[in-house]
Amino acid sequence: MPDLRHTSDQPDDRVTCAVLIIGDEILSGRTQDTNLRDIARYLGVIGVDLAEARTVPDVLDEIVAALNALRERYDYVITTGGIGPTHDDITADAVAAAFGVELFEHPEILDMMTARWGAELNAARRRMARVPVGGDLVKNPVQGPPGFTIGNVFTLAGVPQVMRGMLQDVGPRMRGGRPTVSRTVRVVGSGEGAIAEPLEAVAKAHPDMSLGSYPFYGPDGYGSNLVLRGRDPEQLPVVVAELLAALAAAGIADAREVEIAPQA
Repeated sequence: MPDLRHTSDQPDDRVTCAVLIIGDEILSGRTQDTNLRDIARYLGVIGVDLAEARTVPDVLDEIVAALNALRERYDYVITTGGIGPTHDDITADAVAAAFGVELFEHPEILDMMTARWGAELNAARRRMARVPVGGDLVKNPVQGPPGFTIGNVFTLAGVPQVMRGMLQDVGPRMRGGRPTVSRTVRVVGSGEGAIAEPLEAVAKAHPDMSLGSYPFYGPDGYGSNLVLRGRDPEQLPVVVAELLAALAAAGIADAREVEIAPQA
């Protein structure tokens, strides 16, 4: 599944983000992560490139090291997971350590918790009120305490529904670029070996775009979906036409542009 992306000449207005997924349950396979998919789709709409994703265990030193590497390299970092009430929820501790600051119990969160739990606000639940000094809150419109942001890092919940709600408060705080647009050319009955040369030629001619080949196999046959992604909506159909012509010249007869619905 080659991705013929050229990164040597990125536009100055490119805005990048990395995702840091935190949790032993993801690495063990007990929980299937869907947050990365949802974040990628959301960022694409607001013109922010998801440039890297990492998954780390509930180990403080590993979270700190990954977070420092990502926040140095990219415009933004979104973390998911590890902000609950149990002993292994150490994301807040790791973020504070990465920025060299202390944690404090945010009074706004404590007020919310007191209103909800009253006398049942125990020490475990109070862990969710801890925010790094200098941080701001990220609204949680679903349920439970908010997330927080400090520097270029947004720390969100791991529960998918809650994370998606928090994203709505993250987007307006980001410096967006031009949204990415995409088109798909579907090739049926030809393998990637036949497709590779014309695809590479078109990719090299348009280094500011991403062209990827995604093969499929099924009862109706085999082939590849060739996905073209870029930021110029006027250039995209021109490149699609070039790709179709290049495929035809290579003797690939069954190639056409199609609409591909995003997977749920």
